[in-house]
Amino acid sequence: MAEEKTLSSQLVYQGRAVRLRVDTVRVSGGRETAREIVEHDDCIAVIAVDAEGRVLLVKQFRKAVEKELLEIPAGGIDPGESPEDAVSREMREETGYLPRRVERLGGFYSAPGYSTEYLYLYLATDLIPSRLFAEDTEGISLVRISPAQIPELISSGSICDAKSIAGLLTYLEYRKVD
Repeated sequence: MAEEKTLSSQLVYQGRAVRLRVDTVRVSGGRETAREIVEHDDCIAVIAVDAEGRVLLVKQFRKAVEKELLEIPAGGIDPGESPEDAVSREMREETGYLPRRVERLGGFYSAPGYSTEYLYLYLATDLIPSRLFAEDTEGISLVRISPAQIPELISSGSICDAKSIAGLLTYLEYRKVD
């Protein structure tokens, strides 16, 4: 395995949600190069399934790509909050439902080529209405789909963000062993 030795690290930006650092590293062969790393706290991503077996997705505008995306619910883990508690809070904020059952399905790095963000993937079921209002969720709308629609929504590009694709495909595999 060809590891890179960090020679120096410089924080060049610190914002509310991300930090950017530039690491000088020595790669195999002895050459030095720079790596730009976006530091982002870990997050949760949720496959929420209602009593009818439909998957709850959220539709929201994403400024970075200048379009509305259809995604699985997701969000940050607040300081001192467990990932499971973050699932319950984010579900209430984004979907208006509180899951009474939360099960870990796995997890993944969102963009390991340049970001530290890790997403914990959960399945949320036994949903009960329980809205929790948050300032950044007013433009979110809820969309329910059948699991049978997932492959077509992904292949057509209707679902096009990595966390939703990874989460939904993981869920489809999970259902096969259920």
